[in-house]
Amino acid sequence: MGMFSGNSKDEPLHYGEVFSIWTNLAANYGMIAGYQTFYNHAGDKDLKKIIEDFIQCAKEEAKQLEEILKTNGIALPPAPPERPDARPEDIPPGAKFNDPEISAALSLDAAAGLVACSQAMGMSIREDIGLMYGQFHTAKAQLGAKLLRLNKNKGWLVPPPLHVDHPEK
Repeated sequence: MGMFSGNSKDEPLHYGEVFSIWTNLAANYGMIAGYQTFYNHAGDKDLKKIIEDFIQCAKEEAKQLEEILKTNGIALPPAPPERPDARPEDIPPGAKFNDPEISAALSLDAAAGLVACSQAMGMSIREDIGLMYGQFHTAKAQLGAKLLRLNKNKGWLVPPPLHVDHPEK
């Protein structure tokens, strides 16, 4: 029986796992603040609901990541303060994110999050860490699907050039 044959939570983290967890937590802290700011700028009620879902997802992830780092004696990254609520009409038009811009930024974050979760899953040797990132991946994929549907319904989706003409051979 070796070091890696018991409960995976009792196994040591390797440096790649530590780096993934720490940077994921730092990114989540920043995204929570950013999404709170987006919420203040958003006008569309459906978009505001999805932003709330993104904030909740990031906060749930942060709790799990914080617990792992604390349990392993690793200092947490700094976190920005919570953003206060603001009324969209109080934000000057030239300084305001518009709804399609917010939705595009959320879409980018969802896609990047899927890649980061896949990378963390692939490098993990602790089963609990790999499974945790698998859960994060699934949650991000579901949020991304909801956001894609919203983008299509609102006319905010900007597709790449579409291949619709098939030349005769």
